[in-house]
Amino acid sequence: MKDLKPAVLLFVSFTIICGGIYPALVTGIAQAVFPIQAKGSFITDKNGKEIGSTLIGQPFSDPKYIWSRPSGTSDFGYNPMASGGSNAGPTNHDYLKAVEDRIRALRDTGVTGKIPADLVQASASGLDSHISPEAAALQIVRVAKARGVSEMAVTQLVTQVTEDRQFGILGEPRVNVLMLNLALDGVKTH
Repeated sequence: MKDLKPAVLLFVSFTIICGGIYPALVTGIAQAVFPIQAKGSFITDKNGKEIGSTLIGQPFSDPKYIWSRPSGTSDFGYNPMASGGSNAGPTNHDYLKAVEDRIRALRDTGVTGKIPADLVQASASGLDSHISPEAAALQIVRVAKARGVSEMAVTQLVTQVTEDRQFGILGEPRVNVLMLNLALDGVKTH
């Protein structure tokens, strides 16, 4: 009994601190300092309607749009609740077939030359909202043709939405597919 009382008190204390006070404090600070990010980085149109998040990839298959990186959750449509890698290695037959099918689909749209990996391989999370500038550039001809605009106009939009390395040193340059497609549609966002 002598050892049980301190154990129960510690359990209750740490439950209150770690399960209540700490999460409330961190959430409060996050919402005060980074309100947009803390609420999911949602993009809204000029009428205030949510049209997507800059953090979660979304499927685009229409030729007039830049296509996203394949999702590891494709059966669920970029569902963050199903996030996670497939754990299929580079010698897995099903994985290799999926990559070959994606390459064939791109070739069928007229893509020639080297295809960036991020257009045919899902990421670890399966939810990437970004692709490489090379992957976006590879799709410019198709998008310009489908929209009836010049390749230069699409190229300029790709350049405008390309994000540089974070702090100039972390990561690689990247293109947020949702933001680019909204720019292509001429949608004004907040």
